[in-house]
Amino acid sequence: MSSPTSDGRRGSARGKRAAERPPSRLRRRRADPAEPAEQAGPAALAGQAATAAPPAAPVVPASVPPSAVLDVPEPDEELPDGPRRSLLVLWFGVLLLGSLALGWSALTGILDHNQVIEDVTWMPEWTDGAGAVAVVTALSWLLATRTAGRALVSAGLALVLGVASLLVGGRVLPTGAAVMTCVVGSVYAVMITVPAVTGLKAVREALVATLVAVVTAFAAVGFEPTVSTERFEIVALLLALGLVLAIVWRLGAGLHGLGRRGIIVVAIGLGVLFATLAYAELLRRYGAQSFVSSVLDFADWTSARIGAFPRPLVVLLGIPALVWGTHVRARRRQGWWVCAFGVAATVPLATGLVSPESTYAEAGLRAAYSVVLGLVVGYLVIRADLALTGPKGKGGRRAEEAGPHRPEPRRFAEL
Repeated sequence: MSSPTSDGRRGSARGKRAAERPPSRLRRRRADPAEPAEQAGPAALAGQAATAAPPAAPVVPASVPPSAVLDVPEPDEELPDGPRRSLLVLWFGVLLLGSLALGWSALTGILDHNQVIEDVTWMPEWTDGAGAVAVVTALSWLLATRTAGRALVSAGLALVLGVASLLVGGRVLPTGAAVMTCVVGSVYAVMITVPAVTGLKAVREALVATLVAVVTAFAAVGFEPTVSTERFEIVALLLALGLVLAIVWRLGAGLHGLGRRGIIVVAIGLGVLFATLAYAELLRRYGAQSFVSSVLDFADWTSARIGAFPRPLVVLLGIPALVWGTHVRARRRQGWWVCAFGVAATVPLATGLVSPESTYAEAGLRAAYSVVLGLVVGYLVIRADLALTGPKGKGGRRAEEAGPHRPEPRRFAEL
């Protein structure tokens, strides 16, 4: 049996349905200059087609291998502008109010030893919980909007779970709400990044993700969870990694487009992540007492002199993955697979305040040291990648940076 063509009944019906399907509201532009031309008659369209010059094909030098050609869309491809500005202002207002409530609650907790300041900065006991609910609800809406999900449904579920944890209390619901907050905030911290053409712009994207993770950390503490710190961090990290890999599977076009080098990078990232977690757990359970004591003594010695000890997972994997991944995304969409391991930085930063033994000053210094050292490692990885696979010479790198790059939607638009 021959396949249906555009002249057959089945083929024409399928084409008609595709043509009549309205565009998404997130992808619809305010004014399309091509509409008057589409409404013109056949003669006008034929005249335009006759006078229009065909687009010039990109010229690729013979010395450039086919695998090095940038993943750049066609010039006429339109990218979504994102949700309406009023919606963004509304939800960012909710996020800002929640962050201010959490910051004020943290400030009163730090200064509670001073009776005069405590009387001036008095606030209701439910302020930190309400701020945490506002932050996780706003982050859920932003993440669903960024990943083309059901934004109102996601925000509604986060709101219901957050309010239920405050009203019911106990140990399970507040802890579950805190885990949900860390997962949502950590994944959104990775999704909010945009491609970075230069190394400095890649550093900027890592700092943006760090800022989102810090706000998430205050929201997680606002639920006042009852946790075992190690288990809490491992559960949040595994859930965030599973969610971000499911999202990146679509954004990175699956595993078939990675290539040999991309598969090696993903395998190394997974190996470093699970080896670090497994080694830390085995060392804590079955390690020799002398070796464990020496490691802990070195960490305590460092903390006593500089105030905190950096997180190895953030320094060696998380921040370098964000820096290098955003740099690769400017050229190939497979850079999303590298960015996925950025949750190895955003999750530890988001759970940094959960530990009851950690103070705000110690957690802040630990995060600052980890981010700074990770940025140095990420910048070195970018330089090594450009030296091995990029154009040779300073002039070649400048020409490559000024050339066409793979575009992505805006920071708050649907990917």
